[in-house]
Amino acid sequence: MQTEEQKATPPLLRMPEPLLQLGKYRVPMTAVIGGILQGGVILSAIVILIGVFLLPFSPGGLSPERINHFPHTLADVGTGLLTFHPQAIITLGLLILVATPVLRVAVSVVAFEMEHDRKYTIITVIVLAILITSFLLGKGGA
Repeated sequence: MQTEEQKATPPLLRMPEPLLQLGKYRVPMTAVIGGILQGGVILSAIVILIGVFLLPFSPGGLSPERINHFPHTLADVGTGLLTFHPQAIITLGLLILVATPVLRVAVSVVAFEMEHDRKYTIITVIVLAILITSFLLGKGGA
């Protein structure tokens, strides 16, 4: 079924939706990007909820000193994950949430390149470079 906008636009002026080749299937780019965003948010929420659920069962329980102790570096997060510290699990969920839009931009670079759309490939690469540079130069907690 067509929307009102599609009915009002002559067929020759409609732009076909870009498709990505995934294996033997051609999938609309908007579906892939939407799936990445939805999947990242859902995965992040699940990981954060697991961490929150484990908080009362960890040594020290729900004491204010224990609850406010979160890892500050990726090494601390990795160490905390190996020992199932709830704060490290919650931090991992937050990292997944932050990484989701960055992954979306990276996939967009690939999609535009597959379409041979140089202008948008270059623009998206610049956006990706700015995002990555901001993470590398940023100082959390400072």
